[in-house]
Parts: sequence; C-alpha cells; structure tokens
Amino acid sequence: MNPSPRRIHNRSDRTRTPRTRTPRTRSAGFLVALLLAVVALTLTGCGSDDPDPIAGGSEPGVCPVEPGEALPMLSDGDDSARGCTIPTAEGLDLDGEAITIGPDGPAKLIVFVAHWCPHCQAEVPRIVEHLADTPMPDDVDLVAVSTSANPAAPNYPADAWLDDEGWTVPTLDDVDNAAALQFGLSAFPFFVAVDAEGAVVARGSGELTMDQFDALVEAASTGSV
Repeated sequence: MNPSPRRIHNRSDRTRTPRTRTPRTRSAGFLVALLLAVVALTLTGCGSDDPDPIAGGSEPGVCPVEPGEALPMLSDGDDSARGCTIPTAEGLDLDGEAITIGPDGPAKLIVFVAHWCPHCQAEVPRIVEHLADTPMPDDVDLVAVSTSANPAAPNYPADAWLDDEGWTVPTLDDVDNAAALQFGLSAFPFFVAVDAEGAVVARGSGELTMDQFDALVEAASTGSV
C-alpha cells in the first residue's frame, strides 16, 4: 500500500544552508552485490516501494541516438541508453537561479522526483537522512530534477515540500517536463548515473535502499557496473 501523501504546503521564503561535502569510502562489495539492484519500470507514473534487480546488461552497446538527443525510455532488460552521452537540460533551480545539467564533468547522479508521488515523498527524506551521515564523494555530484508539477496534487509547490524535507541538492525546476522526456524517465523516482565523460552508466526507477543508492553513486564514480 502506498504511503499517505504528506500535507499540501504553501510557498514561503526559506534560506538553504549549503552542505559541506567530505570524502567517504565505500566497500567494494557494493559493486558485486548492489550495483544492479535498481528497479526498472515500464510505465510512466509513480514507482514501486519493492524494487526488483534490473538487468543492466554487459558492456554498453552502440547508442541508438546522437549525442545531445533525448535518451530512449528506460524499459525492462538491457538499458539501450548505457554508454549514450546525456542531453543538456537547462533552466532555473527552485530558487530561480540558472542551472544546467549536462555531459560536462564531474560524474553525477541525477534524481528525478515528483511532488505528488508517494514513493518520492518516501525517498526524499530517506536520501536526506543518508547524506547527513554519508556525504557524496568529491568526484560525484548529486543533482535533481523536480518535474511533472500539478497544482491540484499534494505537496504543491515542490520547492516548499523539498525545503520542509531539508533537501539542499541543486534541483532543476522542470516546468515543461522537457528534462524528464530528454532523459527517458519511465517512473518516479528516477535515477541516472553518469560517468565523468558524460555517458550513462545505469538508470533505474522506484524506491531504493540506501545501499542501492550508494551503488549508483559508485557506478557513476567508476564508470562501470
């Protein structure tokens, strides 16, 4: 059963406190046991709270799109976007400042969330709590995209919801859903691990454990699953 939606928030002025990022170490066991434990859903909608392992494939094949073009939608089985150069998404962040998410380094993990999705409402505080104890490594950036906004749905506007959760991750306000389409989003929450060369290493959707989250960070850092 999906968790009950959180209350609807009203927009208010807030001051974000930047997070100090410090290096961390990870067990090599993440690569063996957890890197492929990411759910892949075929329907664009709210994801699952009980993810199954994704078949990530062996070596990336020939990318079916040209660099800069929209990635194919994630589906079950091998991810055809693995090895593809990610497109560039530009716009404003939730504070109204310019933000760009593109194939320039460093490596990055991109998280797509929707304010109305119960699984995003569960995953966001989980990530916030995890990052308080296990900050992102110096060689991987965490960025986010807030997309599919609906004024009639719970937790609108998204910036108020994310602020109340203590979310300090740089977040693109995807007002026209263009970024979601560009990255082949299939369900929420949606994750894209990108290596330092700007290529997709792994994608997945649905609620993750924080071991699975760390596995995607590791994949972005090493450029390999």
